[in-house]
Amino acid sequence: MADKGWRNRVFSITNITVLILIALATVFPIYYTIVLSFTDPVEYYSKPLILFPEKWTLDAYRYLLSNGLFVSALGVSTFLATVGTALSLIVTAGLAYALSRKRLRFRRAMMFLILLTFLFQPGLVPAYLIVRNLGLIDSIWSLILPSLTSGWYALLMKGFFDSIPDSLEEAGRIDGCNEIGVFWRIMLPLSLPALVAFGLFFAVGYWNTYFNALMYINDQNGWPLQVLLQNMLVDPSTMGGGAGVESFRANRQMPTETLKMAAVVIATIPIMLVYPFLQKHFAKGAMVGSLKE
Repeated sequence: MADKGWRNRVFSITNITVLILIALATVFPIYYTIVLSFTDPVEYYSKPLILFPEKWTLDAYRYLLSNGLFVSALGVSTFLATVGTALSLIVTAGLAYALSRKRLRFRRAMMFLILLTFLFQPGLVPAYLIVRNLGLIDSIWSLILPSLTSGWYALLMKGFFDSIPDSLEEAGRIDGCNEIGVFWRIMLPLSLPALVAFGLFFAVGYWNTYFNALMYINDQNGWPLQVLLQNMLVDPSTMGGGAGVESFRANRQMPTETLKMAAVVIATIPIMLVYPFLQKHFAKGAMVGSLKE
């Protein structure tokens, strides 16, 4: 028994040590990014590695938020994450509610077409041709309309609406609600956990919009934050044209690495701040449609 207890202690200590090392390897890049973004330029140039700066400064953030191109990209991403998420939730919830009504004509055919999208994707060329023929090139709507809904999310939310008793819909109709009234006043309030969960998914997707912007947006002023961030990480001089480039080059006392880290922090913080407030609904919404009473 003593030998077995000694082995259990060694096993526990080994497990704890390995988990601590994994946690440090995961957290350290995030910590170093934040620290470096607040590091004073003089200290940055004088030390090869900075784990805790002696002097903290907001110079990198001031520079970024005074750069017109960066502010424009931040505004584009904010618009996508707010307006795009709201429109996606309305369309997805409306589609899911319609599919959950057994009296809907051609309901099975519509569900078959949605399931078909899981197996066959249109491809990049057809998608680009559709966006171009609709005149959406260099338009912010080219980043919203093609991603307005998801067949997978619609079917999951349909499962949630299927789990709501029909008696609630009948009670609403007795009170004088029409189809839209039942959907707006009864179904949507009851589906708040699902809306929060899918809203978070949509918001993260819109905030991290990158590939569609590369294809559809040619004007730098229409870039979302992730595209500008990628260009900035490769070549910081792309943060502006003409005077913007000269201003960046003239500002040599500001390390490019500090600016890059500050940009990464700004691009990451909004989602990190939103998630804790939605966490209590997220756990319920993540299981939406998986169980039916």
